[in-house]
Amino acid sequence: MADIINEDGLKIPQHIAIILDGNGRWAKKRMLPRNAGHVQGARNVSNVCRAAYNMGVKYITMYAFSTENWKRPDSEVKALMSLLDKYLRECMKTCKKDNMVLKVIGDRSGLSESLQKQIKEVEDYSAAHTGLILTIAINYGSRDEICRAVNHILSDVKEGKLSSDTLVTEDLISSYLDTGGTPDPDLMIRTSGEQRLSNYLMWQLAYAELYFTDVFWPDFDKKDLEEAIRYYNTKERRFGGLK
Repeated sequence: MADIINEDGLKIPQHIAIILDGNGRWAKKRMLPRNAGHVQGARNVSNVCRAAYNMGVKYITMYAFSTENWKRPDSEVKALMSLLDKYLRECMKTCKKDNMVLKVIGDRSGLSESLQKQIKEVEDYSAAHTGLILTIAINYGSRDEICRAVNHILSDVKEGKLSSDTLVTEDLISSYLDTGGTPDPDLMIRTSGEQRLSNYLMWQLAYAELYFTDVFWPDFDKKDLEEAIRYYNTKERRFGGLK
């Protein structure tokens, strides 16, 4: 997908993936409980999405809760699940106001029935909208996603939905991933200073530009987003070829 060139001559990535990191440290710095940081981080999602869409970004994918996050203390996990449920409920109004589409990726079978129901309700409600497409990764891990995709392919072969001599290609695997039908991210942003993917979109980020900032997610704003996009503009994306 081609980049959009804005009025300042900047190339605007069509799809940005973000690892929302630093909520707990943001709270600790202010001598607040960790959950206060998660609450503030959730509030920031709409602000960043709106700023990105106004710049011309079409897709944003955010890492909200990983398959590894279950290892955190039960109290924090429960608070995060409650916060996600609350965010999804409030997102109905946001989707309507901003003409936004909401999708969720990850293994839903590990989530409560009420949260699964809320996810489906918001997805169905926003599906016909034509604005920004926001994808939230909940109970998501890239290795888990790839394993589920491969098992789905094997199941479809067994059931006759795919021929037994079907050639496994990149396109086939991509179509079975949670993100099937969505273009791969052009730019990945990770906040809070950590410089790793943490099992996030490892297949999809194969050729994305990676941007790391020390800013904690609750403080990440339009100015920081513009800085990330300016960094993106310093890169010549050749995808292994030459220009």
